[in-house]
Amino acid sequence: MTFSIVARCNRTGMFGVAISSSSPAVAARCSYAQAGVGAVASQNVTDPELGPRTLGYLAQGLPAAEAVSKVMGGTPHGEYRQLLAVDKNGTSAVHSGAKALGIWSSAHATDVACGGNLLASDRIPQIMVDSFLASQGDLGDRLIAAMRAALKAGGEAGPVHSAGLKLVDKVSWPVADLRCDWTEGCPIEKLEQLWNLYKPQMASYVTRALNPAEAPSYGVPGDQ
Repeated sequence: MTFSIVARCNRTGMFGVAISSSSPAVAARCSYAQAGVGAVASQNVTDPELGPRTLGYLAQGLPAAEAVSKVMGGTPHGEYRQLLAVDKNGTSAVHSGAKALGIWSSAHATDVACGGNLLASDRIPQIMVDSFLASQGDLGDRLIAAMRAALKAGGEAGPVHSAGLKLVDKVSWPVADLRCDWTEGCPIEKLEQLWNLYKPQMASYVTRALNPAEAPSYGVPGDQ
């Protein structure tokens, strides 16, 4: 009931995850990333434990394929799971179990991995990879472009209702963690609106955390 992308920016080293589903609050259960380490999506009859475990192996220096293999080799019910990962060197890997739901597939390349289940077409993950590699701009822009390409190609077999975007870069917390947890409209469009609102302020929020004295004006009543 999900399609997603995990990716690394080869210019900045940032990592990101974007995901959408017919289920509510998909990003709360399925998206994982750690600055300087990698990005992971755990989906399809979701086991949220797989994301942190995969990041743990990536943090030890294992390449994405080995990390995914070790996690899936040590977990029950792997035939129901999809697990996507990209590591600090840009290598990527995907596991899709034989009991993934509906039409499912995956695709990956340097710096990016995409996968989905209950898809309208098994071509969608490759379309997402191609869109990401062809797009320009910040990592968030490229992730949104891939999600829009998936939607244009048919996306999930039914309507999607939730979506999320997570970005990590240098600090220990996500520099962006944006979600539309439920809408009867298009969650990817709402996510893009959130990103366009948040993107110009993203660096300022990091500055406010690290050095408030150097932070830009807050723009609220009473701000000096």
